[in-house]
Amino acid sequence: MHTHSSTINSGRTLRPWELALLLAVCVTLLTGTWAQARSALLASRLVRLHVIAVSDDDTEQAVKFGAEGIGLCRTEHMFFEADRIPAIREMICSDTVEQREKALAKLEPMQQGDFEAMYIALEGRPMTVRFLDPPLHEFVPTEEADIEQLAKDMGKSVQDIKNIIASLHEFNPMMGHRGCRLAVTFPEIAKMQTAAIIKAALAVRSRRPAWKITPEIMVPLVGEEKELAFVKSVIDKTAKKIIKEAGSDMTYKVGTMIEIPRAALTADAIANEAEFFSFGTNDLTQMTFGFSRDDAGKFLASYYDRKIYESDPFSKLDQAGVGRLVKMAAELGRQTRPDIKLGICGEQGGDPSTVEFCHKIGLTYVSCSPFRVPIARLAAAQAAIRNAGK
Repeated sequence: MHTHSSTINSGRTLRPWELALLLAVCVTLLTGTWAQARSALLASRLVRLHVIAVSDDDTEQAVKFGAEGIGLCRTEHMFFEADRIPAIREMICSDTVEQREKALAKLEPMQQGDFEAMYIALEGRPMTVRFLDPPLHEFVPTEEADIEQLAKDMGKSVQDIKNIIASLHEFNPMMGHRGCRLAVTFPEIAKMQTAAIIKAALAVRSRRPAWKITPEIMVPLVGEEKELAFVKSVIDKTAKKIIKEAGSDMTYKVGTMIEIPRAALTADAIANEAEFFSFGTNDLTQMTFGFSRDDAGKFLASYYDRKIYESDPFSKLDQAGVGRLVKMAAELGRQTRPDIKLGICGEQGGDPSTVEFCHKIGLTYVSCSPFRVPIARLAAAQAAIRNAGK
């Protein structure tokens, strides 16, 4: 009598209980895969919360992972390339508007090229481009040889360059001269970035007329309606001139990142100028809690041990505090502009509980890093299923 046995590559016969366990695991995995596929299908039919990516150079990867667009293109990361950093440093160390514009003119075609490549990779999917956000001290040289080279290029003394670098020092740079404050102080930066975005979109539209590209320009760190109104006036003047000269009917949108509590509290006023809100959960979290995300790791472990916080506030949305601000701002924004586009960006956008919260309060999209897109898509599908009919 022959008995049939199951073996693995090593030649060892599997015991019946091992075979049963293996079959159970296989069924579980297949069921999980089927459930994920079903959730994804239902998401495409039911979900109102779109998943898009935060990306600067991983656009193609984001699309492969199922992103429906780019919700945060961080332009500052484009300036650190070896062929670009000299121009941004020249701009920072310039004494006049004319000198800054000359330096920025070197960067514009580079930025335009970046945006064109991203629009092509997205194949008509939306992209939101954020203006320069970090404080300028992040771009200046620290090595003596680099300082000397910059001084030589600028026709300044080494001490002059060191004085400029020292003047950029801030005690709390994350709450200092950054975001829209840079565009208010140096409107020529906003002018250059607007030109690069609009020209890139026009160039790609001319080559791919079937793609309905509508540039979305995001002004960061706004806390006052008048701030956004000023920067938007620079954007409008620049964009409309370029579009008119191109003989195009292309439209564009201007919005802001809600990352300051005051912006959330006055969102109805800010929506007079903003066509979309993107809730910047990293900054909004640190400004609401009152601690720096760069330093909080030194003491948060004690908060977890003592059950004061159950999880890292920067990895999962604090729905009781930060979430209340997000919900309030969304409601206020809709009061002023019923069709306003609303979303969040940051790593919290890939957290399932955060995704469900965003679904419940009616946000348009969540944005996260490309590699978290599949998780966010599944979470969006599950949120749609759980809340169907509610």
